Amino acid sequence: MIPGKGWVRRIEVEKPSLRNNTADVERLEKSLMHEFGDGPVRIPLTVVQTLPSNLRSWEFKTKAVMFRDKASWIVIDLLAPDSEKAVLGAAIDIGTTRIEMALIHLETGVEAGKIGFDNPQALIGPDVLARIHYSSRPGGLEELNRLVIKEINQNLSFLCQTCGYEKEDIYLVTAAGNTAMTHLFMGVESFDIIKEPYIPGINIPDTMPGRDLGLDIHEHALVYLFPNIGSYFGGDLIAGILFSDLDKKEEPCLMVDVGTNAEIVVGSKDFLIACAGAAGPALEGGVSKMGMTAKPGVIDRVWVDPESREILFHTIEDQKPVGICGSGMIDLAAALFVSGRIDIRGKFSESACGKNLIEKEGIKTFILVDETLSGTGEPITLSQVDLNSLTSSKAAMYTILEVIVKNTAGLEFTDLKKFYVAGTFGSFINPVSAISIGMLPDIPVSVFEVLGNSSMGGAKLLLTSPDAFDRILNIRQSITYIELNVNQEFMNMFSGAKFYPHTDASRFPSVRVP
Repeated sequence: MIPGKGWVRRIEVEKPSLRNNTADVERLEKSLMHEFGDGPVRIPLTVVQTLPSNLRSWEFKTKAVMFRDKASWIVIDLLAPDSEKAVLGAAIDIGTTRIEMALIHLETGVEAGKIGFDNPQALIGPDVLARIHYSSRPGGLEELNRLVIKEINQNLSFLCQTCGYEKEDIYLVTAAGNTAMTHLFMGVESFDIIKEPYIPGINIPDTMPGRDLGLDIHEHALVYLFPNIGSYFGGDLIAGILFSDLDKKEEPCLMVDVGTNAEIVVGSKDFLIACAGAAGPALEGGVSKMGMTAKPGVIDRVWVDPESREILFHTIEDQKPVGICGSGMIDLAAALFVSGRIDIRGKFSESACGKNLIEKEGIKTFILVDETLSGTGEPITLSQVDLNSLTSSKAAMYTILEVIVKNTAGLEFTDLKKFYVAGTFGSFINPVSAISIGMLPDIPVSVFEVLGNSSMGGAKLLLTSPDAFDRILNIRQSITYIELNVNQEFMNMFSGAKFYPHTDASRFPSVRVP
């Protein structure tokens, strides 16, 4: 961030005289337009009411706290030019499972602190579908909205106190989430999102006062929510594109965010093509009984010992294993395949698995950790049912990538300059393992780059760069969205990708098939 080029800037207003007797507001507007660029300036009445005395006591110099809406620049507040009062912004990633927040100094762009917590709406329903159904009940929408706003207020207050600030120091909030979470955050009806023809209540929210949303921050604070593309492509993905600079790339790049769905964008400064599809449920604990979110004791990495061929693992904080997370499951599937314990159909080999393969309730089950080493006293296993779910997920992911890169954009995977992996899950995925099972294309590992929480990254970027506002609207306007749910080509290609690594092994030359 260039000092003095953010949302807070020191400006000087021309002093009045007999030769220049225009109103104080008009001279302030002229100075602001010169500083921020052409376009109308909106000055709220609360600022106008004390403007004459403030300008004169400050010798016609001031520190302006600004933001934007679709049509104009907005003055949030004017401060004394020598004011040392903290001027903060809050960036929020409104995740379905977890909410992340960060405090940013609007004058310097420096992060003051951050915090994360579980989305309290999970008490009502673990997923988007359950929450939307609940919101259609009498009082349901209000309860879901109250839960999330209350939790955000409490955590913002705690974060400010921890960092030595007041919640009233927050003048600006930028937030990104999927389409449903954005609706519930605003208290907007969302049940038509999940019914054909899948219509959101709103796609492009305008800048709004924080008090209208019930946020307990500065009384004149403004809130900006990243726009959606549609029911299944939300503002969190727009924020990710902004953060990755995908819209500025000279050569084609790709960004994928894996969660309950897989959202993918391919493009450059010349074009952006996006799609979303179900590719992740087996990785997040919804389908697989062994899948769980990352926490101490969860297996996050699995590999094969090159000499003994034994399957080894690592747990978070090196504690006794209690389960396995999504990245660990991909590693495990890769380890089982490259060691010959599962075949190209994704079925267990009895001879290769040996005593580790048992039959439980008529279903073949692989024992990864026996009960004597487990932190729960129960064995940690992978059943054929779990493996089938993972196989479907990996096939869906590869097929989505193939449809959007090859069939839609007319590119080859080797044309991609960068392959960005976003989201919490993407931060831990091992590209080699994902390639080994045919989940990701067989391209050099150096092409892959982990973005981490790109939704949060985009929200923070907007707090530090006024230029990002127009980029967000341009990104949304330029995206071509492909609906895979009605794409017959996708379904035809999907069946071929359900083999390990694929029915066409030549697509994965680096993978040694046992």
